[in-house]
Amino acid sequence: MGPHPAVAAIRLAVRRVLHDVLTEFHRDGGPGGLDRPAEEAGRPTPAAVSRYAEAGSAGSTLLPERPALSERPALPDRPTLPDRPAAPLVLVACSGGADSMALASALAFEARKLDVRAGGITVDHNLQPGSGLRAAEVVTRLAAMDLDPVEAVAVHVGREGGPEAAARDARYAALDAAAERHGAAAVLLGHTRDDQAETVLLGLARGSGIRSLSGMAAASGPAGRYRRPFLQLDRQTARKACLVQSIPVWDDPHNIDPAYTRSRLRHEGLPALEKALGKGVVEALARTAQLSRDDADALDTWAAEAELAVRDEAGALECAKLYVLPPAVRRRVLRRAVIEAGAPAGSLFARHLEEVDRLITGWRGQGAINLPGRVEARRQGGRLVIRQS
Repeated sequence: MGPHPAVAAIRLAVRRVLHDVLTEFHRDGGPGGLDRPAEEAGRPTPAAVSRYAEAGSAGSTLLPERPALSERPALPDRPTLPDRPAAPLVLVACSGGADSMALASALAFEARKLDVRAGGITVDHNLQPGSGLRAAEVVTRLAAMDLDPVEAVAVHVGREGGPEAAARDARYAALDAAAERHGAAAVLLGHTRDDQAETVLLGLARGSGIRSLSGMAAASGPAGRYRRPFLQLDRQTARKACLVQSIPVWDDPHNIDPAYTRSRLRHEGLPALEKALGKGVVEALARTAQLSRDDADALDTWAAEAELAVRDEAGALECAKLYVLPPAVRRRVLRRAVIEAGAPAGSLFARHLEEVDRLITGWRGQGAINLPGRVEARRQGGRLVIRQS
């Protein structure tokens, strides 16, 4: 008798991602390629090992790593080749909630059948009493699944962009650092189809463009580091998988706190939409995300090619050439130029680009446009000059 359908579904989703990671890993000759220095390639070096030890005594809860596969005795029928790269390490980002615990269990199961090392990271945001103890409990549960290394990292959450954005920024910074520290080939995230639908609705509510409506990518981050195996699975499938496997989960009270926008959307907005429009809203929104992503990717490619054609020999943007571009392509060229000049991407909104765009399409002698990151844009001699002040 096979596993429960929910368990089978999460394992299949993770297996597909691990196969992709393995294919990329061996295609590239290991982490970063065999001909690159160990530090650049992501393989542990003496300095990296030293930093790892220091991290364990400064804000991290660590369990010792198992010996690397290359250090273990070789099986008689599978000799170790001298230049063969170590198996890739895949980490799961785990909060202790149902989605990420289901993901951790599937990773642990599938990694045992593949040439993959599996570990786990939990981030302590320090936003609730007892968060450190809870993070330590997650570490214990991940270790019990035979994940190795496992680590809890405490972070400080600022205030920039609001509490949800600040927590997200701190979390990803911690995950990036952990991936670099351990030389991980990928970090798995437990976002589900429901999370995707919520992201699309939030983008609609903000009046965002098509890139925002495309939601979360299946692979994102540096070199596709972050992988989201569950984007085609609903939240209930992950919870059911934990239930039938008797995996304890933690329900974050922030997820039901109406002070948070996503929480209100999850418990009030989406149910109201389904009541008014019928079932299938989540699936339709997730489908919209994929269609929007395909369109956004095509427009981004077009904009990258167009940018080369609208610059003069000195590299300045020519207003006349920008003017004849389709608006969607022109705004992308402008956005790229503003970010390259030093504006933070997360602080650059549609209204900023609309003002810069009017220097091209509605020129009547207006002065410089002030943008985030102390960047300014001005029209000068038929050229668009964008630079930090």
